[in-house]
Amino acid sequence: MNKLDWKIIAELERDGRQSYAELGEHVGLSKSPCWSRVKNLEESGVIEGYAARLDPMALGLTVQSFVEVQIRFDAHTEFEAAVLAHPAIVECHTTAGESDYLLKIFSRSADHLDELLRHNLSKLPGVQRLKTVVCLKTIKRQGRLAEWARTTEGRGRPGQSFD
Repeated sequence: MNKLDWKIIAELERDGRQSYAELGEHVGLSKSPCWSRVKNLEESGVIEGYAARLDPMALGLTVQSFVEVQIRFDAHTEFEAAVLAHPAIVECHTTAGESDYLLKIFSRSADHLDELLRHNLSKLPGVQRLKTVVCLKTIKRQGRLAEWARTTEGRGRPGQSFD
């Protein structure tokens, strides 16, 4: 990626709804070359897609939680399929350490969270233990990857340090 590509993805990360003409204006290109570069970034997988960011609080999902999950060794495939199909689980990550997975979920209240944990998530395939952390306040949501990735490009090798 060159400097122009970095500018394009940073600008799209800031506002993914702008037109190619607006985007081109911000990065110093005309509409057609801008469209072409965006298409290349999409095809290469740098840009995964476009979506509206929804505010969970505005939707009545006022309790954000992180759930550490330990499962049986033989249940990973079934567990992951169930997670992909479950609407309450907005993120799922495999982890190293005591737990096998980390889930991010939203619920309407503490009672709703309790019901979700006891009668739903605990019954997913292979679940042996759940450990839940309730988020009290979100300080930062949806950080900007483009600038961080650009400024750290080529770093982390022996003999290099972060500024």
